[in-house]
Amino acid sequence: MDNLALLILCFVAGFVARKTCRLPEQTPAVLNSFIINLSLPAITFLFLHEMPFSTKLIYPVVMPWIGFIVAIIFFKTAQRIMNISQETTGCLILVGGLGNTSFVGLPMISAYYGPEYLGIGILCDQPGSFLVLSTLGIMIATMHSSGTVSAGALAKKILTFPPFQAVMLGLAFRAVPIPDWSIGMMKGLGATITPLAMVSVGYQLKFAMTDRLLSKLSIGLFFKLLLVPALIYFLYVIVLQTSGIEIQVTIFEAAMGPMITAGIIAMQYDLDKDLATMMMGIGIPISFITLPIWYYFLLGV
Repeated sequence: MDNLALLILCFVAGFVARKTCRLPEQTPAVLNSFIINLSLPAITFLFLHEMPFSTKLIYPVVMPWIGFIVAIIFFKTAQRIMNISQETTGCLILVGGLGNTSFVGLPMISAYYGPEYLGIGILCDQPGSFLVLSTLGIMIATMHSSGTVSAGALAKKILTFPPFQAVMLGLAFRAVPIPDWSIGMMKGLGATITPLAMVSVGYQLKFAMTDRLLSKLSIGLFFKLLLVPALIYFLYVIVLQTSGIEIQVTIFEAAMGPMITAGIIAMQYDLDKDLATMMMGIGIPISFITLPIWYYFLLGV
């Protein structure tokens, strides 16, 4: 409960700080930069270095890829049925197809399952959500706007991303012991993810509902918060008959609200900025209600 209380407090503090102008406009950029360049690489390296491997670890890695591919099929079908614009469709695929497995997902895992299971979330996020966004996501954004993307640019974006580098280093040095003082240092940096990420998320939330957005927002959030985790549950538990805490955490991550970074990409490519903002602004707070429901539902898995 302490972790959950901290999560809610920091989220509200970020939202209030923007409303009262207590923090500068650059606050989210600074906080996100600190997390991406220090906090997340530290905890990513530590867990990839220390975490014992099992065949079940393939499930968190594959989960975001499944969700995004299904999102392409789902929203392209909706585009034809509902006569949705190309830009709006691209926005829905990006923001509805990728969950916030890092900034919200890791604090939520820590709050509900405990920090010892953050490694599962990191697997969902780094070789999962981030890699999807950096490859298929950029391609979808480009195809639904007027930009171009090269294989070299994609490779550079992936290889120079600090958390991805931490994944590679954590795997490469698994056989090399690391001193206790460095473990404590990395745990300390990793502990900053929850407060800083939730302040950043709360600060960035904006609400601007219109009639035009309502139907698109509804279908996007229905897909992200209900259909994706239900599909992953069906595939993993019913079809493949897997079980255990790793599967619970993976499905829990599938139920996260929309990915903030995907929303930022959508806005950078002019893919319905208002819808991207509302998907995050409404979807993330609603996920704080739906996630406990998924948590208790998954206890028997």
